[in-house]
Amino acid sequence: MTMKHIKTMFRVFNCSELGNMLLAGSLFVMPAPAHSLQEQGKHAANPAPAPTARNKVSPYRPGVPDSAKGYLQAMWGVDNMLVRQMASGNLIRFSYRVTDPVRAKALGDKLATPLLYGQRSRALLHIPVMDKVGQLRQTGTAEAGREYWMVFSNKGNVVKPGDRVDVVIGSFHADGLMVE
Repeated sequence: MTMKHIKTMFRVFNCSELGNMLLAGSLFVMPAPAHSLQEQGKHAANPAPAPTARNKVSPYRPGVPDSAKGYLQAMWGVDNMLVRQMASGNLIRFSYRVTDPVRAKALGDKLATPLLYGQRSRALLHIPVMDKVGQLRQTGTAEAGREYWMVFSNKGNVVKPGDRVDVVIGSFHADGLMVE
C-alpha cells in the first residue's frame, strides 16, 4: 500500500478506523517463520498422489434392493435377474431364474413383447428376430430352478455397462437393473 492510498483512506475514515485497519492488515502480512518455508519445500518435492478411477468407490450398491427382490419373487416367481452386455456391446442379455413356474408364465409368453428401456439414454431396445431361428429368447412353459434368458439388440451401443435399465414384458416390470 503506497502513501497516496493511505492518505486517501485517512480522508475517508477517521483516525481510529484507519489504525484498526492497519493493525488488522499487519496481522495478515506478517512474514512466515523459516521452518515453515522448509516444510513447504519438502511437501512440494513429494506431492500427494492424484486420485485414480480405481480409488473411487461408489457409495451406492449395484443391483436390486432386497425389498424389490422379495416383491419380484412373490409376485412374478423370478429371482437372480441379471443384465449383461455381450458381443462387443451390440447385444444386451437379460437372464432370470424361475422359482414359481405358474407366476413366471407371463415372462415366457410368446405374445408378450419384451422391451428394455435405458434410463440414461432413453433408448427402447427390442429383441431381434432371426430368419431361421426367430426371436432370441426362451419361451414356453417354465420350470422351477431353471435359468432363462432373452437378448436385446443394442445397435449403436446406446446402453453401456453401469447404466440402469427397465425390463418390460407384458405386465411384468423390473425397474432399475444395472447393466454389467
